[in-house]
Amino acid sequence: MTRGQLVEQIKKKASFLCVGLDVDLEKIPAELHKEQDSIFMFCKRIIDATAPYAVAYKPNIAFFEAYGLAGWQALERTIDYLNSHYPEVFTIADAKRGDIGNTATRYAKAFFDQLQFDAITVAPYMGQDSVEPFLAFKNNHTILLALTSNAGASDFQFHSENDVALFEKVLKTAKTWQGAEERLMYVVGATKAAAIQAVRSIVPHAFLLVPGVGAQGGNLDAVAENGLHADCGLLVNSSRGIIYASQGSDFDLAAANAAQELQAQMQRWLQKKQII
Repeated sequence: MTRGQLVEQIKKKASFLCVGLDVDLEKIPAELHKEQDSIFMFCKRIIDATAPYAVAYKPNIAFFEAYGLAGWQALERTIDYLNSHYPEVFTIADAKRGDIGNTATRYAKAFFDQLQFDAITVAPYMGQDSVEPFLAFKNNHTILLALTSNAGASDFQFHSENDVALFEKVLKTAKTWQGAEERLMYVVGATKAAAIQAVRSIVPHAFLLVPGVGAQGGNLDAVAENGLHADCGLLVNSSRGIIYASQGSDFDLAAANAAQELQAQMQRWLQKKQII
């Protein structure tokens, strides 16, 4: 999917919502355990219920890998379902890969060529030659971890040298890499909304994937105020706050309601900023 196609969907749905698929078999309704592929059936019902309000889906790969072969097969069925039934949505493999160049190329082939994801999350710690193999795929996007939403982010990401924080160094360096301007996005946690202005000063036009709204306590209004630009430039993710809005038989209806509530809030911001 191109950036232009993504922006078109954002404007059409009046939404910049990304739904995270973090499937925990201990949290899904008991009735689904009777299904032959309960992981996929949970994802399918969540997707069908929330698709009117979401422009992106982000399967968290660890939540599928944890169930071995059955989990991986469910992931394949989930991305196939998204691509065949909702080809207009942006798909993100939340894999957080990062390794030396020839290994990075294999990761990229796995998620871009085999599974047909639009994008993948990547860790920057090993530097340029571990990220550019992902950027070499011209029809896909790489989403670099820049400033994350977890409590331990402060262990390294705010370390400062010559008044430049490490996350700022990551952004300044990464945007110079080959393919970055067209295909590089960045993860910036919603719990770090106060730092989004600093992020925007370095990458003013890039798309930001913003996790942490909902269960992690991030504030959508603060993210939108500091992060929106003319093309929107945000994909705000909610996982547990949507997919586990109910753990009963009405889980898909509850998920739809939670997604619609966020979409309505996003629509107000898109209108306020005159993006739609």
